[in-house]
Amino acid sequence: MTAGDLFLQQAINGLSLGAMYSLLALGFTLVYGIMELINFAHFNVFMVGSMIAMLVLQAFGLSGQQTILTGLPLVGVLLVGFVVSMVGCGLIGVFIERFLLRPLRNVKGPAAMITTIGVSYILFNVVLLTLGTDSKNFPNPLPPIKWEIGGAVLRMREVLIWGIALVLMGGLTYFVTYTKLGKAMRATAQDPEAARMMGVEVDKVVMSAFFLGSALAGASGMIFGLYYNLAKVDIGFAAGLRAFTAAVLGGIGNVPGAMLGGVLIGLIESGSGQVIGAAWTDVVIFGILVLVLVFRPAGLLGRLAPNKS
Repeated sequence: MTAGDLFLQQAINGLSLGAMYSLLALGFTLVYGIMELINFAHFNVFMVGSMIAMLVLQAFGLSGQQTILTGLPLVGVLLVGFVVSMVGCGLIGVFIERFLLRPLRNVKGPAAMITTIGVSYILFNVVLLTLGTDSKNFPNPLPPIKWEIGGAVLRMREVLIWGIALVLMGGLTYFVTYTKLGKAMRATAQDPEAARMMGVEVDKVVMSAFFLGSALAGASGMIFGLYYNLAKVDIGFAAGLRAFTAAVLGGIGNVPGAMLGGVLIGLIESGSGQVIGAAWTDVVIFGILVLVLVFRPAGLLGRLAPNKS
């Protein structure tokens, strides 16, 4: 394989990782844009989404690449998997906001952020005690279709991941830009008190942001399972930190920035693993996080704004 083929292959791999990180980063940026809160529970909501998707596919009889019991075509099964994982994770996000964070909304200090850390550990241990610590074989029902582009290989799974990510990101962009609730989100992000005086139901907006962000984490969890063909209780930490780095890199609170940051982090992870070795990937990624926070804290597409409090 020539250097050009290696570059193209790593670009394909990086775009697939970037699609997953972008969806996960959008969850961070939606919540932060409205509440200025880093939701650390998001790490393990993503992990729960992967587990839910695995259990749904297994319920349809999918094991490895064999379909044992199912009355639906493959597209229908995958669609059900995405819908159930997204709705399930979205409801977890709603529960976290309504019962655990809303009572702390007017409390000064880090109480809300610490609460999200506690919730993250609760989710982790619930899955740990119910499903165990071992790596689970995520069903891989996708047909082994692939296309050779020079010396690089493009598989059906990459095309599926890109397509799903583009649809979800495009749908979110349309929702935030053109719908009434999306405009209410943008108004609340700019000034929640002014939005409330203009008739915006701020509580409904915040809950919607948690639902959407957590639902995207669920979709990202299923993408992780389809890409790596595994689900494990500890996947949330590493992927979540990369997604958080992507959100900061693009400009946390900025929807296009989260998408851009996710793609860049995916390409950086894939490229650095090829050039200097996988063992150095974390050094490169989190070194970038430190540099961005020091020299451009608003991110690539973000801008510094006065504190809302």
